[in-house]
Amino acid sequence: MRGILPRGYDMTIEGIYWIGGGSGAGKSTIARRLAAEHGLGVYDTDAAMADHAKRADPRTSPQLAAFIGMSMDERWLRPPATMLDTFHWFRGEAFDLILDDLRRRPRPVIAEGFRLLPALVPPEARAVWLLPTPEFRRAAFDHRGSTWQIAARTSDPERALHHLLERDRMFTDRLRAETRERGLATVEVEPGLTETDLTVRVAQLLGLTDA
Repeated sequence: MRGILPRGYDMTIEGIYWIGGGSGAGKSTIARRLAAEHGLGVYDTDAAMADHAKRADPRTSPQLAAFIGMSMDERWLRPPATMLDTFHWFRGEAFDLILDDLRRRPRPVIAEGFRLLPALVPPEARAVWLLPTPEFRRAAFDHRGSTWQIAARTSDPERALHHLLERDRMFTDRLRAETRERGLATVEVEPGLTETDLTVRVAQLLGLTDA
């Protein structure tokens, strides 16, 4: 995945804490809590997606360009494995724009979002990945009231929702394997794990508090 970045691109960014992971794991909530407790800024990569989609070069983000031209059915009624393998953000497309944004932000700052892939975050960074179980993810989406937001815009909402949840499960499994291979810090986010307990654990892994 590093090959998608410009040759010679500086991957070293000081003063940044990274929280990646699967959808519905609580990344945004934990980032906001830690920011408030430790006087940090927050960079929400989800919030930057629309801007990055407009700014991305189709030559280096071909899957994003293809996705923009699809209908909702074409996007979300494909087999989950196909959705996983071709989803532009999961492939690290436009990650250089995340780095550009971070270089312009005051630090220290927490960067958070599912786009922070293990292969792209600087290896020396203070980083952690949150890995939600399927049960936790579904409960989180139901609690937010966002479960059907995308699926309802297709011709077959139930099938689309199943595909989305399955794609996200596979993505989390991929993150689990990649972080294990690289020896990176993770937290398994399961039902029963409280927000406070998760915040404490992430703070320890990021070096914000003593273990």
